[in-house]
Amino acid sequence: MHRGDLSGALANHTHDIVMFDVPPPHDGVRGIDAYRETWPPFFEWQAQGAAFEIVSLDVTVGGDVAYAHALLRCGTQKELAEHPEGRLRLTVGLRKEQGRWVVAHEHHSFADTSAGDGGATAAASDAAE
Repeated sequence: MHRGDLSGALANHTHDIVMFDVPPPHDGVRGIDAYRETWPPFFEWQAQGAAFEIVSLDVTVGGDVAYAHALLRCGTQKELAEHPEGRLRLTVGLRKEQGRWVVAHEHHSFADTSAGDGGATAAASDAAE
């Protein structure tokens, strides 16, 4: 991914992959052809100086199904300088097909910080009532 290698980025994904990403469409991308179309804009963004770095990664593996969740530092140098605490959240679902682990689901998100801590506190308070 760092090299902008599209075939490498697609190599270990299922034909029926589902991805929920930060950019639209908000109802997700379904299938390898639609997934393939998401990569050129990402590579363009990365070529403008954006970077991503895994901060933490946890993996849980079963017989034929696994999942991983991670936090990444992700952004341009300016974005990272302005929001050094910001983390991209990543969840990946995998399944074993013909003895090989492949990605069947990806979900990327950033925390919504628009409401500040007050929004979370208000929601927790409403839930407790």
